[in-house]
Amino acid sequence: MQRSVLAVAVALAASAHCAAQDQIAALDEVVVTASRFRDRFDDKPVNMTVITSEDIRRSAAKTVPDLLSEQAGIQIHDFFGNNATSTTVDLRGFGITGTQNTLILVDGRRIADNDLSGVQWSAFPLINVERIEIMRGGGSVLYGEGAVGGVINIITRSPFDGPGTGSLRARAGSYGTRETGVTAQYRSERVGIGVAINNLETDGYRDNNQNRQTNGAADVRVLTEGGEIGIKLATDHQGLRLPGARQVQPSAGVNQLATDRRGAQTPLDYSQRNGNRMTVDWQQRAGSGDFNIGGGWRSKEQISYFDFGGFPDYRVADLDVLSFTPRMRWSPELPGGSHTLVAGFDWYHWDYRLKRSNSTANIGTPYNTIDAQQQNTGVYLQDTLKVSPRLTLNAGLRYERFKADATDTYDATAPGGAFGSGAPAGSQNESEHAYEAGVRYALTPVVSLIGKTARSFRFANIDEIYETSATFTNQFQFLRPQTALHHELGMEWKQASAWFRASLFEIDVKDEIHLDAFTTGIGNTNLPPSRRRGLELESKWQATRALSLLGAYTYTDARFRSGVLAGPPPVDIAGKTVPLVPRHKLNTGASWAYTQNTRLSAMVAYTGEQFMDNDEGNTLGVKIPAYTVTDLKLSHRQGNWTLSAVINNLFDRQYYNYAVRSQFVADRYNAYPLPERNAGVSVEYVIR
Repeated sequence: MQRSVLAVAVALAASAHCAAQDQIAALDEVVVTASRFRDRFDDKPVNMTVITSEDIRRSAAKTVPDLLSEQAGIQIHDFFGNNATSTTVDLRGFGITGTQNTLILVDGRRIADNDLSGVQWSAFPLINVERIEIMRGGGSVLYGEGAVGGVINIITRSPFDGPGTGSLRARAGSYGTRETGVTAQYRSERVGIGVAINNLETDGYRDNNQNRQTNGAADVRVLTEGGEIGIKLATDHQGLRLPGARQVQPSAGVNQLATDRRGAQTPLDYSQRNGNRMTVDWQQRAGSGDFNIGGGWRSKEQISYFDFGGFPDYRVADLDVLSFTPRMRWSPELPGGSHTLVAGFDWYHWDYRLKRSNSTANIGTPYNTIDAQQQNTGVYLQDTLKVSPRLTLNAGLRYERFKADATDTYDATAPGGAFGSGAPAGSQNESEHAYEAGVRYALTPVVSLIGKTARSFRFANIDEIYETSATFTNQFQFLRPQTALHHELGMEWKQASAWFRASLFEIDVKDEIHLDAFTTGIGNTNLPPSRRRGLELESKWQATRALSLLGAYTYTDARFRSGVLAGPPPVDIAGKTVPLVPRHKLNTGASWAYTQNTRLSAMVAYTGEQFMDNDEGNTLGVKIPAYTVTDLKLSHRQGNWTLSAVINNLFDRQYYNYAVRSQFVADRYNAYPLPERNAGVSVEYVIR
């Protein structure tokens, strides 16, 4: 299988040499992620992929993570296959900690928080997304902590974009799925206003996996002389039932994947999530430069109930985030060539409060109340130097301070609190730095070489430090910052109708922050050093005016370089493969315009086998099996109407991409099966 996958990957590269002369819309040269300002990227030393609005319309993907999984270097782990709830996105092979090592932005502002709740992907329906920018490799100079594997920036639609003044959309599909959405835009010479509302209801593939999601967003833009003022408001509300895992234990004759694949292990568990956010940005051109003064606020309430076999845990977590991110870009007269400097200041403040009780009725008198404040302050400077039309260099530095204070108020007299404990108050102050240096050299007008070296970092969040000791008492376990060194070489080939990129990368990680299930306690730790090495191939080819082809192949070798995890018994992990990182991943797709208004798109995705979560020693003897999934989409446009039909998992494969090994029973593991063949139809009316 490995040989056939590699052969297909080589064929992807070779196909680019047969290009026709039609322009590929995906090769948009203007992005914001590479410099935090709108700028060209095709002449800069960055590994950048842009998913355009046309790519989104053609894809059979239903969610942003589904769309991202089609790209090189990105692996997703989906627990339920239910509108991307509980889905993690991993860039360049970090496994279960991929969410903390892949920085997610919305319109340039981070939405990652100081907890482990993850990104609320369903709060960003694809209908509201204009494009997605993926910048691979360490991005800590411009974006700070957490940008280790890279940065993914979701750009929402502007009221100045789009084919009309509004749209109405409805979708129905398998598992009782019903979705409706409406958008409206008003545009004048100076003012643009956009509104979007979306509602989803689905029963889910699994028992006890109903999902109710409502999102709303408003975007107001005012054009000034040489600039723009923008205000964005958004709200999202979700109610989700949690079915738990399917258990497999051969020694006990248990295999719920075979006997009751869609059943629920936790029929009483559920979660709710309510979020609000607002951002204000003023962008202005001044002389030979630009500046952007931006600020933001987000709030998030998370409610969860876990029955734990009659020993319930009910939690209410509230989080407020403030941000202030001014930056500027200018082109001073300096020796060596044409310089472009970007400098900025980032300030983020998180205020976190968690209440724990044994029921909804008793949450007013919680037995644990955790209060935590975190503040990150960073300054950065990046210089891009165009030495000649062929040679571009860049270099950047960042310094960031991290401060966290946490308390745990314990009430033994509260209901359910008799056998608990409170953690002593704690605080942590850290500072870290990042750097990068890159080069891009155009060998010919169509072939360029790219090289980069960088240092990135991340800090532990509140959920990673509030854990249980070996004697099962609560404590704040402050951890060392994680650091990583990056090295990358790439080649890019581009013509009017075809594009191909090949990249080799290496990431050496020190003090990786991770759950340590082998120690006598239950907590998180700084892991021994590890290394990620890989090859990424990407290709797009407009073969004819009607037919476009694309492909993406990723080879990733993620291993621990040395070390032993404490027991009992101790586990030697030197040379072992990092769990949840497939060695091979391949996506091939085609889009055929049968007529001017009718298009058929197909995507075939292969993911290789993976070691399960919590199997750092690679000793379970069972892996997550490799799988191949095929998706089809047929769309037809007639006037203002667009009709679409989608079939996901066409060949009805039974698969899963997340499983976790038991900490206590040698051959037991829990898996999270994903939907078999499912379908949906949608209709959209655009008001012009």
